Amino acid sequence: MNRLKEKYNKEIAKDMLKEFKLGNVMEVPSIKKISVNAGIGPFRENREAADFFASELSDIAGQKVFERKARKSEAGFKIKQNDIVGYTVTLRGDRMWAFLDKLINIAFPRIRDFRGFSPDSFDENGNYSVGIREHVIFPEVNPNTTKGIRSLQVTVVFNGKNIDQNRYLLKKLSFPFSESANVESK
Repeated sequence: MNRLKEKYNKEIAKDMLKEFKLGNVMEVPSIKKISVNAGIGPFRENREAADFFASELSDIAGQKVFERKARKSEAGFKIKQNDIVGYTVTLRGDRMWAFLDKLINIAFPRIRDFRGFSPDSFDENGNYSVGIREHVIFPEVNPNTTKGIRSLQVTVVFNGKNIDQNRYLLKKLSFPFSESANVESK
């Protein structure tokens, strides 16, 4: 069992029951899935670089990525309908926990001049999104052989909409929030 999943099951769920005065363990928020999205931008015209990036993203996520195609043509961006414009991968279960562990403990500490993420980046559904400027912070990517640096968007999707509870859960999983705001609120 993944160590973050084990920590959630053995410690965090029990702490949240007491902290938020929840009736039973089924009310405790949990992470449902993690979605990783990346646009390919100017790589669109270089098929070799796009395929190489798709391979790197598959290695990062631990499963095959899904191509995102343009729904309609856009002359201003030189995009035709059905051109590949990005890649996405949705992680659930053990792969999700393994990716989250790698993200928090390996990738985030490798970001230059890192001061933490905003604790306010939750949407109205209680999900947390974070942008990563360089995909080379992951250990699976060799910065010397990569064919360009791409950015990623990582969205952590929760089963509950209570932002304070979801923020508390991420904080207990050691998610690196910036200290400028009070993240221990209820």
